[in-house]
Amino acid sequence: MSHLSGQLIERTEEALKKSEDRFRRIFDHSNDAILILDPSQDKILDVNPTACKMLGFSQSELLDTPVSAIHPKEMPKFMAFAQSVLKNEKGWTDELSCLTKAGDCLPAEISASIIELEGKTCMIAMVRDITQRKKAQRALQEANEMLEKRVAERTVEVSKTNVSLQEALSEVERLKNRLQAENTYLQEEIKVEHNFEDIISRSRGIKNVLRQVEQVASTDATVLILGETGTGKELLARAVHSISGRRDRPLVKVNCAAIPATLIESELFGHERGAFTGALSRKLGRFELADGGTIFLDEIGDLPLDLQSKLLRVLQEGEFERLGNPRTTKVDVRVIAATNRDLEKEVAGGNFREDLYYRLNVFPITSPPLRERKDDVPLLVKHFLNKSCTKTGKCIDNVPQSVIESLQAYHWPGNVRELENLIERGVIVSKGNRLELGDWLPKAASPGSSSRIATLEDNERQHIVSVLELSDWRVSGEKGAAKVLGMKPTTLESRMKRLGIKRK
Repeated sequence: MSHLSGQLIERTEEALKKSEDRFRRIFDHSNDAILILDPSQDKILDVNPTACKMLGFSQSELLDTPVSAIHPKEMPKFMAFAQSVLKNEKGWTDELSCLTKAGDCLPAEISASIIELEGKTCMIAMVRDITQRKKAQRALQEANEMLEKRVAERTVEVSKTNVSLQEALSEVERLKNRLQAENTYLQEEIKVEHNFEDIISRSRGIKNVLRQVEQVASTDATVLILGETGTGKELLARAVHSISGRRDRPLVKVNCAAIPATLIESELFGHERGAFTGALSRKLGRFELADGGTIFLDEIGDLPLDLQSKLLRVLQEGEFERLGNPRTTKVDVRVIAATNRDLEKEVAGGNFREDLYYRLNVFPITSPPLRERKDDVPLLVKHFLNKSCTKTGKCIDNVPQSVIESLQAYHWPGNVRELENLIERGVIVSKGNRLELGDWLPKAASPGSSSRIATLEDNERQHIVSVLELSDWRVSGEKGAAKVLGMKPTTLESRMKRLGIKRK
């Protein structure tokens, strides 16, 4: 009995050491600043290198610095935040300012939860620099003030001229509508761009893509982003816009697949009151809202043929007509388009204009699928786990290696978006601090189940089967596998026959 107890103790200690080593690796190599704090003693117990870099201190300096020196102006708010985290024993997020070693006041978002350290309940805090978010908010406020000033000035000017009252009111109304519309898109920018949606990767393929983004961003060249569903094409479009000379103007998004064909022309180019049944007032189109900025045309392969010629005119001449108004409107807009379809095949099949394809394909960027970025899976799991824990208030910090291996072995037909949804579901079903994926794991390739290296044909077969399962084995139609895979139903059936895939 004594011998068995000794073995049990040794195994427990070994498992504990492995868990601590894994936590330390994650802690030390995290891209986020992490601090372990004892608020009741005003002490910083541990910090990672990212926190030292962000605050400008060495590790030893930070460990000798009280928490109150980092939050000198907001210590009461910090203590209330800390007490809420410790009392409720769940994650919490708030905004505070931090004082750097150089004396700079750094706006930060702090996400914290509790952690047991040597028998004592402490607080682990993840700190993010939100300087850019605050700048965007200030830019929004300044844009509001500028546009309101322009409306007021124009109103005064119009009142001093001999133009008709109707023309004056129309001009004021146009500026007012543009102010309201631009506010909507700028608010979207702040919420989406800074809501944990950074490009997270250590893969060489993504680094090459980001180099292409840097090369083209400073120009006004049209960009075509290619890639499967869920690979982050919108993130790349945002990256191009955010480092371009147009970054102070809106990035206006249009999902060409989500808007009914009968309404998409009005969405893109706007309409006048009475232009069609239901047009009760004048509406500015997305191209007008993007004037001076960037428009992102997602799922461009779904744009109806009759509208492709009008888009080509905007690309070539920078002009269009609003529905119900014969007057030509000129705009200065940079176009970024994205698609998961093979546009060359669409051109060959007569579904996409060849001249529009060449006009869009000035600078193509391909976003690689997740199955080609296996090394990124652990990083993305950590990122989405933190995001979901913050949202749900849970604290899950144990991800079994077997889960990581299963996720890396899976083919990911839905790419990064599918992984994010899976992790969020796992956080919901997990009962303790260990990530559980429920009944999903049997569907993924079991790690170590075979030593044979998969062939390209194996991978193609697995990818097609995965998409067919998600589509309930429908080949054609709007929700069919052929549409998801970006090919014709006859082509998909031919490949299924070649690969020995039988329909269920």
